[in-house]
Amino acid sequence: MGVKRIMAKAVKRAVTWNELPFGTAIVAAAGSSSRMEGEDKLFAQLGGIPVIARTLRELEASPNIQEIIVVTREESIIPVADLCAEFEITKATKILVGGADRTESVLIGVQEASPKARYIAVHDGARPLVTQDVIKDAFSKAYKFHAACPAVPVTDTVKRSDRGFVAETPDRRTLFAVQTPQVFEADILKAALYNAKSKGLEITDDCGAVEALGVKPALSQGSYENIKITRPADLTVAEAILASRSGL
Repeated sequence: MGVKRIMAKAVKRAVTWNELPFGTAIVAAAGSSSRMEGEDKLFAQLGGIPVIARTLRELEASPNIQEIIVVTREESIIPVADLCAEFEITKATKILVGGADRTESVLIGVQEASPKARYIAVHDGARPLVTQDVIKDAFSKAYKFHAACPAVPVTDTVKRSDRGFVAETPDRRTLFAVQTPQVFEADILKAALYNAKSKGLEITDDCGAVEALGVKPALSQGSYENIKITRPADLTVAEAILASRSGL
């Protein structure tokens, strides 16, 4: 389906809703945790609860999401399933083995989404401090503009390098750090991922795949607390954020 037909289809859907459209969340959790010094970030304890369990609980609580699909490593299938049972993640319908890279893993999840899914959110499994406000605004922006991603303004000065020397200093007022969940009209995301895979595009997030189709995602409300657990030090920061939220 061409991108123009996809967009026209999305617009037609948008004007006929009487209630929130069916939303599926794909949880990307198939990474290797290579920078965690031997610890699996998904199962690392954060305030006494595994990282992936915190992530799933927040998605479970969102009224915009009716279905959760987790894409993870083969050896994590049973542990994730056990956590879904322990923490009553009732919206988790499938736990799947991921692919060779993020694009392939997300595509595996998207292919298994319910036919009822009008919007698909893709969220990092290791981003456990996402809030309902961030999730809601990403969906709200996607409902209006077909694709959206949470973002926060870059606070550091950024340099573009050329062979080890500064080549350019971009205006940081135009720069944003992008987060997840990134939310898309389902047909647009499917077309974008198939396109990226067939062309072997190197993308670092799902918005990149959508941008390759000529679709410009809207920037939604992000949070500086919506960090991704990548290194051991990130757990220390996350613990501090949890403590501040609890008023400790």
